[in-house]
This record gives sequence, structure tokens and C-alpha cells, in this order.
Amino acid sequence: MSAAPTVGIVGLAGAYGRWLERFFRERMGLAVIGCDPALPDGPSAREVRDRADVLLFAVPIRHTARIIAELAADMPERGVPPLWLDVTSIKQAPVAAMQAAPVEVLGLHPMAAPPKSPTLKGRVLVVCEGRLDHWRGFTGRLLDALEAQCVHCAPTEHDQIMARVQALAHAAILSLAGVLAEDEAPLSPPAALLPYRTPIFELANAMMTRILSSNPQIYEDIQFGSQAVAPILDRLAVRTRALADLVADGDEAAREAFRTRFLDAPRSAFGGAPLGEGNAGFERLAWLLADLAEPRCLALHLPEDRPGALRAVLADFEQHGISIESIHSSRSPEGDVQFRIGFSRQQDDTAIRAASARLETAGLACVISLQL
Repeated sequence: MSAAPTVGIVGLAGAYGRWLERFFRERMGLAVIGCDPALPDGPSAREVRDRADVLLFAVPIRHTARIIAELAADMPERGVPPLWLDVTSIKQAPVAAMQAAPVEVLGLHPMAAPPKSPTLKGRVLVVCEGRLDHWRGFTGRLLDALEAQCVHCAPTEHDQIMARVQALAHAAILSLAGVLAEDEAPLSPPAALLPYRTPIFELANAMMTRILSSNPQIYEDIQFGSQAVAPILDRLAVRTRALADLVADGDEAAREAFRTRFLDAPRSAFGGAPLGEGNAGFERLAWLLADLAEPRCLALHLPEDRPGALRAVLADFEQHGISIESIHSSRSPEGDVQFRIGFSRQQDDTAIRAASARLETAGLACVISLQL
């Protein structure tokens, strides 16, 4: 094996396959080869397997274990066993399939869609170690380069946790979306409710629209891909039915049962510190939503990603007496950092327009949009 291993990606044309190809090439400086049904002129999966020192599976959940098993069935032994990894939302079946081959094994589960940034910084990565020896140093460097918040667990534990963190949460959100979709005018379409939103409903709407806007196969496979999901959904159904029955009864005994079962018991189970931290997180999100709801804003991109670039923009505002009310950063689909600067309703429109023009003329910022 060469000092710099060759990485093979099965599922290269998928969203995570494309992101991982850029990551391995640009962040780790490794050669990458890959295959995908969407790339008919590329090499076959077996050709990629045989040429790669590190083989990564980034295929749809429902096909992952089968594809791994097919490549494991006739995998020749090597003097130095290759490293196989997967990035699937379930772990027990893929890790078991990889362990059937004469390879070292590591299961990974990035707990977010492929990011716009070059690494997984700020995101969680679940790590399920199957079998590691020769490749332990490389996997350590890989996890360091990914910059994720890594949490380690066994594959069976992972699938039980994901039945709750993903499948249960998605099921509750999809059920809410389904109820709202069945409403008739004037309550429908669901967007008709947004003018009456609470922060909780606005966040729920963001989650509903996120799922409904994304790849439906992912959410389907999360529900159907693990045997750990059905029992959890049964518990959700039982609890929802019990709540509906209490509300239908409507008497003081029902209210007391509601307080005990649906408020007091979960509150005790969550614990004081996590409740406080979670509530503080909600407050931060609510303030963010309030800032983003203010229509008076300037969106811009800084052409020079360097220390002090934003300070120069803010110095111009200060010099011309322009007060900002909020500032938030995000990334474009291309990974560029963008800033959204909000202004109070008392701020002079003419001064803001002049500042916008000055910033572009001076090359300090590229204005994406200006709303006043």
C-alpha cells in the first residue's frame, strides 16, 4: 500500500458522495476514484473495490447492506487489508456486512445532510468501530480532519438511538404535516396559518418544510430501514391516542392525568439541567427567527475571506452614523460566507443605500440583496 492511500467511493454521484470526494481531495490530499449507476462510463463497483485502499459506501440506505454483501462475497484477501467505511443512517446491517469481508471496518453516520462548508465542523458524527488495527492511525486523522463532534457507540445501540432521534422525530413531524394538509379552507394550505404563528409553530413549520423539501427516499428509508423503528412508532401512537382520549373526556380527572403523564413525568425524566439548556436554546432560536422576520436588511458576501474584512464593513456604517439591529452569518450552496445585516425601522433609507453602494465600489463587499 502506498503512503497516501487511494479512496474509493461507491455512490460517487450522490450528495454525500460528491461532498466526500471534495473532502478527501481538498482536505486530505488523497486520490479518489468512484462509481455510481448515474455514471455509466465509470468503473464498476468491483473495479473501485480492487483499486482502493479505503472503500467508502455512500449509497441509499435500502441498498447499502446488499451492495456491501455483494462486494464482500468475492473480496480477495490482501497482505494489508483495506479499510471499508459507510455513511448510512443505520449501522447494524451495514457494519455486519462489511465485517464479512477480509477488511477493517468503521461505520460512520453524519447527523446532517452534506454541509455547505468543507468539513463537518459543528455537526455530530456517530462512529461505530467494527474492526480496526492497521488503519487506526488513518481513521484518527480522518476524524480530526472532518472536525465533527464525534460520539462513539456500538451498531446495535446506534440503531436503537436513531429510532428515537430520527425515525420518531420525523414521524411526529410528518404526522403534524399530514394533519395540516388535510384541513380545508380557510385553514388550508398550511401556509395560511403562518401569519398567526408562535415561535414553536414557526420552528415546527421549518421542520415540516425541510423534510417535505428534501429527498423523500431518505426519510422513507429511515422509517423502513431498521427493525428498531416499528416498536417506537407503536409507543408514539399509544401515547397520542391516550392524549386524545383525555382531551375528549375533558373533566378535572382527565386534566390531572394530562399533567401527570404528559408534563410532570417527562419533565422529571429530562432533568433540570437539560431542561434549562434546551429552553435556553429555544430562546436563542426564537430571537433568531424574530431577527430574520424583520424585512429591512442588507445581504452581502465578503470577497476577501480574511481577518478584519467584516470590521471594515462595520467601520463604514459607524463612520456614516448607521446603526445595525442584527447581524447573522450563513453559507451559500457554494460554501461562501454571507452576512445578513438588519436595520431598525427608524434608520434612514438613503444612508443605507449609499452605504451599500460605497461597499461595492470600494470592493469591501458584494451586495446580494437590499430590502428597505
